[in-house]
Amino acid sequence: MRYTHPALLDQLASAYVLGTLGGGARRRFVRLLRDRSDLQLLVAQWEARLGLLASSVPMQQPSPLVWAAIEARTRPRDLNVKEAALQGGWMGALWRRHGVLQGLAGLVLGVAATVALVAAVPTWFVSSDQVALRAGDKLPQAYVGLLTDAAGNGKVLVSSLRHGRTLTVKAIGPITLPAMPAAPATMAGAAPQLVLWAVPADGAPFVLGTVPVTGSAVSALPDTSEKLLLKVSKLMVTQETSATPQVPSGTVLFTGNCAKLW
Repeated sequence: MRYTHPALLDQLASAYVLGTLGGGARRRFVRLLRDRSDLQLLVAQWEARLGLLASSVPMQQPSPLVWAAIEARTRPRDLNVKEAALQGGWMGALWRRHGVLQGLAGLVLGVAATVALVAAVPTWFVSSDQVALRAGDKLPQAYVGLLTDAAGNGKVLVSSLRHGRTLTVKAIGPITLPAMPAAPATMAGAAPQLVLWAVPADGAPFVLGTVPVTGSAVSALPDTSEKLLLKVSKLMVTQETSATPQVPSGTVLFTGNCAKLW
């Protein structure tokens, strides 16, 4: 199966967030999610959408039967034995004698479990923006874009923190540069490059940075992404021969929307 088509990736991400993606398909998706920034982006988008739906549902008090069923399924099977031991007899004395040691052991295990949980799921304890800033993630509270080619295949992932001054551009699909026409004598020796453009809804396109053919690159922005991208609705990538292009003049290779994740 090809995991490059945007429609397929969006469908898988929505099913993953809803919990309806199961079996081997879910296991494959989880493996891909560890290394694919585009999938992480789609999952974050679906979590944001569905989170708004959850907040609109009125709170309901569960019936006592629900709590009774939870208690019956989660209570340790040997709880009655411990309660009987605590009431008296030689088992009670043994239990009370070692109670302090058991308490200390439980405390140590609890601290270790908490540290492991914070490391594994940090967003349960701090905001997603704090995690993003600490880990270098560019997905929460960010401007993002997934650019595709004419066939709809994902090619470039763009992201920048909402008030950040850096832009991360990552190639997520194979990129082949088209052949360029012969350059004029004044342009001799200029190597073609992929340039990322922001396309405002009511203005001329302007350069955001260059696009790597493979891997990812981080570049500095002339201002905060909030000021640069607030009114930008589209992104595009062109192939240019000028080292400092002022207007897009080359072939448009990839296009995509500029989305806001918050």
